[in-house]
Amino acid sequence: MTQLATNGTVRATGALFEIENLHVSVEGKEILRGVDLVVRPGEIHALMGRNGSGKSTLANALMGHPKYVITSGRAFLDGVDLLKLKPDERAKQGLFLAFQNPVAIPGVGTGNFLRAAVKAVRGSEAINAVQFRKELSERMQRLQIESSFATRALNEGFSGGEKKRAEMLQLAMLKPRLAMLDEPDSGLDIDAVRIVSDAINSVHDQQPEMGILLITHYQRILNYVRPDRVHVMARGRIVESGGNELVQALESEGYEPILRRLGIDSAEEMSTDGR
Repeated sequence: MTQLATNGTVRATGALFEIENLHVSVEGKEILRGVDLVVRPGEIHALMGRNGSGKSTLANALMGHPKYVITSGRAFLDGVDLLKLKPDERAKQGLFLAFQNPVAIPGVGTGNFLRAAVKAVRGSEAINAVQFRKELSERMQRLQIESSFATRALNEGFSGGEKKRAEMLQLAMLKPRLAMLDEPDSGLDIDAVRIVSDAINSVHDQQPEMGILLITHYQRILNYVRPDRVHVMARGRIVESGGNELVQALESEGYEPILRRLGIDSAEEMSTDGR
């Protein structure tokens, strides 16, 4: 079923998040070539693909990174056209991006950073200092993060796993409507992947209406975070969608059969500038 948005655009009924024919260029080179995606409340979608397929480009473009120029298409969150909003307005609307390589912010404590972020995103719903400390402590306990974590400078001297857990703590505190998680398993060993996966599941249990777009190269994190839908991206488009059977096929056969069936040269796919 479909419905009309306020601007007359036809949208999928019940969609929390919807992308329509999105095209994105970087330095004049087209990377995304017509991406369509619908995420409904509470759904977890896995976006998979090789390096260069355009996965991270999609996340960064949606969040408003100036390097990524959206040349056509639309993206709606709760019926609001995100592409008409500035990056901070997109965050206030409920869009969140957990970065693949979070940067360190020397001198800024993790707790202080989160307090400022919560005030900026929640606005009039921001909590006072006492409430914030209580909520932060509860979230850290639930995510099995030591209390000293809050006083450490954000990501400074953090291990790869600690950086990912800091991103999950931000996710838990900011309570977005749609969370884009850009390779939360990148560079982690199997134990760290399990810890981060538990954190993702914990946050989703607390916010069951939140949608998640989980970007990954590998299947292993999907053994712990079970997606409702799985999508394969190649050459800037979603070329295959399915359920857990698609994950199993990728685990046993890789991306090659899909690319070959679509007439996409494997070497060419891996040499593109998309991310």
